[in-house]
Parts: sequence; C-alpha cells; structure tokens
Amino acid sequence: MNITSTNADAVSMRLTVSVEENDYKAKVTEDLKKIGRTHQIPGFRKGHVSLKDLERRFGKQVTSDVINQVVYEAVIKYIQDNKLNVLGQPMPVEVKELDLKNQKDFTFEYDLALAPELNVEVDKNIEIPYYNIEVSDEMVSEQDAAFRKRFGAQVPGEEFEKDALVKGAIMQLNEYGSIKEGDDAIQVVSGILAPMYFTDKDEAAKFEGKKVGDKVVFNPRKAAGENITELSSMLNIDKERVAEVQGDFEMAISEIIVVKPAELGEEFYTNVFGKDKVSNEEEYRAAVKELIHDELAGNSDMLFRWNARKVYMEKYGDMQLPAEILKKWLASRNEGMTAEQVEEEYKRMEADLKWQLVLDQIVSKLGVKIEKEDLLEFAKGLAARQFAQYGMTNMDDETITKYAENILADKNYIGRIQEQVGEVKTFNALKEAVTLKEENVTLDQFKEVASKL
Repeated sequence: MNITSTNADAVSMRLTVSVEENDYKAKVTEDLKKIGRTHQIPGFRKGHVSLKDLERRFGKQVTSDVINQVVYEAVIKYIQDNKLNVLGQPMPVEVKELDLKNQKDFTFEYDLALAPELNVEVDKNIEIPYYNIEVSDEMVSEQDAAFRKRFGAQVPGEEFEKDALVKGAIMQLNEYGSIKEGDDAIQVVSGILAPMYFTDKDEAAKFEGKKVGDKVVFNPRKAAGENITELSSMLNIDKERVAEVQGDFEMAISEIIVVKPAELGEEFYTNVFGKDKVSNEEEYRAAVKELIHDELAGNSDMLFRWNARKVYMEKYGDMQLPAEILKKWLASRNEGMTAEQVEEEYKRMEADLKWQLVLDQIVSKLGVKIEKEDLLEFAKGLAARQFAQYGMTNMDDETITKYAENILADKNYIGRIQEQVGEVKTFNALKEAVTLKEENVTLDQFKEVASKL
C-alpha cells in the first residue's frame, strides 16, 4: 500500500491511497474463515464450509468491507505518524462501488481539513480587562437579613407578612359568592397556605395586610398555576376531582405563622459558618462580606473569560479554515441536511471552532492538566453548594467529601465536571500569565458592562 499527499493550500490536504491485492487478500481470507467457523450456513455443518463456497457466498461483501477498513486504518495511521492536526474526519473524495470482478488494485482519495498553524502568545504583553465587584454595606445587610430569616424561628403573628404561612378553614363558594353547601362542597377545616409560592402573584396579593380573624376570597386554580398536584394538596382532594375546581374559595384566617429572625450570637454564627469560625458581630459581617465577594468573583471570572475570548479573537481570529471540507464533513454527519442548512450550520460553528483552536494553544502553552485532586475539590464545591441550598452551610468535610465522591462516580456528570474543571484551571492560569487591566466596579456597573457583551 502506498500513500502520497498533496496540499491544495495551508489547511487542505489530499491523500491518495494505492491498494494492491496483497494488501487485503490475507485479511479477506481470515474473515471468510471466521464466518465459516461462527455462522450457521444452510446446507452445511457449522465449521465445515469450504473456502470456495464462502468466497462464492460472501466474497464480494467481505472483500469490499476489508478494503475500506484497511484503507481507512492506513489513512488514520498516516495522520498519526505525521502528527497532522485534522479537523473533523478524513472525507472520501468520491464514494463508489468497487468493481471487484474486473479489478484487484484500487486507488482512493481522501481530503483532510487541517487546523491552521497559529503562534498564540500567552504572556504579559496580552492585556485583558478584569472587573472586581465591590461589596457594599447594603449587600452585607441584605445577606445578613437572609441568614437571620433562614435560621430564624416560626412564631405566631398578628398580621400577614410576605413569607408567612396562613392557617384556617377553606370553603368553596357558589356562583353567588356564598359558602357552597351539600355533599359535593369542598371544605378544608384545617387548611394551610403559603402565598409566597403562589404562581399568580395577584392571588398572593389578596393576603397582604390581613390579620387573624379576617377572611380572604381567592382562586385556588389560579394560585396553583394549573398544577394538579399542588391544587389537590391545597384543597385536600383527590386529583380526579381537581378538574371541577374552577371558582373562588374563602379562607377564614385562624393563625398566621411568621419567621422571627435569628438573634446574633454563638448559635447563629455556628449555624451560618460552622463552629468557632466567627465569635462576634464584627467578624460575622467581615465573613459575610468575604462570602459575597467569593460568590461575585465567579461573575468576574465569567466576564474575564468573555473578554479573553474577545481579545484573543481580535488578535488571532482572522485565520484560514478549510471551509469546503468542513461543510462536506457536516453534511456527512447530518443525513438529509440541505446545502442551505449546511451553510447555516457552518456559519454557526465557525466562530466557536476558531476560538477552540486558539484555546487549545492557550491550554498547551499554559501546560494545564486535570488531576484527580482537582476533580474532587470541584465536586466538593458542588456538594457544599447543594447542602447550602437546604440551609446546611456548616457540613463537616468528611460528609462533603463522601458526597463529592458519589458525584464523581456518576457517569452522567463526570464528563461535564472534567470540562468545567479544565475551563476553571485554564482561565485561572491565564489570569496569572497575562496582564489584567483591573477595575473596581459596583454591582450595577458590572451588570451594565456585562450586558454589552
């Protein structure tokens, strides 16, 4: 077998593969004999079919398959041996049925889409904007109020508050606005509502300013947003009866449960940050400020990634791509796609492909590698945030580690986690390698900058 190459341009290569009978004959014989050993062929005992009969029955198909296989493997080996950076897959110039009856030697041609050669700089000469979001006293106070409410106590209240639970009798009304009577009337003697979770905010607003002893007329179906499960639970009825619930109901409020914010103190500090992490109000507010800063840093990093892409694409994005070969590759992967659709899809992927080529060089220059410890630390961060969503902000490291290991063991997540870890490590390393044009901004200023991107 002989392979020669010619370059149409810097990013396109055509391979010509010349195949002689000796290149595939032995493999064809081997595959035919395997069929004889493993297949039950009518008219023959298994394993007792002559090679001549096998050639007569299966020779054409097996020969065609083997030739295509050995040629493609040779092309892949050529690419690997010559360290060619190929985009997509080798594309056959022409696909046609082999004339096995009249030919023994064949010639195949493949087009290769080559990645353009780039010399991406990753040094202090590259300047990228970085926006530090300032944490205001107002933001600290808002987070403090949220923590106090989260770890507060539920107590009886006299007047409805937006996060309050409301208890009382819920009675179905008839078309005249009076309490419906009869065996089919829906009546909940000890009902409980959480207007804060109503889908329809107008229905929730009907409870504003209400006190114990007041009555409220509301529409449960609107409040539940057509959620069958929610509606059946609210009115304590079977789901089969939900369809008949259309009109208004009246709730006579017998109790209002409000949240009494937690007081500052050792118990509260421990609930929020863990044991012995904070001991007084000054340390507590400093810790809250740091927590907010760390959370906002994720937004700063995300904007840095966009700016890094913008800076690098302005510098290296004007590269030549083997467009026609890539379009042919797209068409081969999406059977039935029209020429117009191929053009549209290529336009969508072109910018991302260029950025990926630049990013690959950045990763190579930075020497970024993903270690097992990196994956575990990232998964622990995911675990800690999941616990925090349920108010468990001070979980011990052993529990978090075990939960993180379970996350990494899930095949549905590991690929995405590896991608995220690689992205985080790459851009953290890039921040150290380039020059950051840092600017301190308020959260509103940051949002304005981000919206423009």
